[in-house]
Amino acid sequence: MTKRPLLAAAFTCAACGGFTGFAAAQSDAAQPQQAFTGNIGLASEYRYRGIAQTDGKPALQGGFDYAHTSGLYLGTWASNVSWLSDAGGGISNSLEWDLYGGFKRSAGDFAYEAGLLYYAYPGRYPPGFNSPDSLELYLAGSWKTLTLKYSHALTDLFGFVDSKGAGYLDLAGSFDLGGGIALLAHVGHQRIPAGAVGGLRVRSASDCSYTDWKLGVSTQAVGLNWALAYVDTDARGGAGQCYRNAFGRDLGKAALVLSVGKTF
Repeated sequence: MTKRPLLAAAFTCAACGGFTGFAAAQSDAAQPQQAFTGNIGLASEYRYRGIAQTDGKPALQGGFDYAHTSGLYLGTWASNVSWLSDAGGGISNSLEWDLYGGFKRSAGDFAYEAGLLYYAYPGRYPPGFNSPDSLELYLAGSWKTLTLKYSHALTDLFGFVDSKGAGYLDLAGSFDLGGGIALLAHVGHQRIPAGAVGGLRVRSASDCSYTDWKLGVSTQAVGLNWALAYVDTDARGGAGQCYRNAFGRDLGKAALVLSVGKTF
């Protein structure tokens, strides 16, 4: 389970709406017991759960995965980001670095998966700043190319104060259109619970919760994986709301995202 971009998920369809590089365990004894893979990509913009992470600018991304036929997998993935440093105030972060591991098994057209994902945002932060580093537990079930997944925050999520227990429910799929083209579809809902500091409420349950959706296509050409997707949300990005940055940009506003990459 990784936050790699849309195109990588499309071509490693073990969890087609999720973000996993794990390949389902094979019973054939001729198959290798373990596998190492890597991926690198360039996206016109980095969107995660529909929210802009690079203020509309390109993102260079890549990672490595290890998978064992027992079902165990481990991996790491990284991307440039700007959503924290865009806020100013002495924040110097420019990198997201993810570490994840889990277990997945399949039986025919069905598969199930469970794991942990840690999001790290190394850098300098002012005193008293709530850490954006986050840990999620995720559970997923798949049928053919459809996947339903739930992610549960075991810490405050992405710096939201008093947001432990936040949850994200995600339904996604990949559908063969023929001619080497796949249709990609996704809908998800991010729940950020009401929060308080010192008994004083700082956020209601509806302030920062939102739904996102995505529709795109993917293909292979000149030895590379390509994807183009329309991404949108109903996240609140007005003045003073959760998803508006210091430059006045609505981070959940609709966008077309083009990605190109390579898995090796």
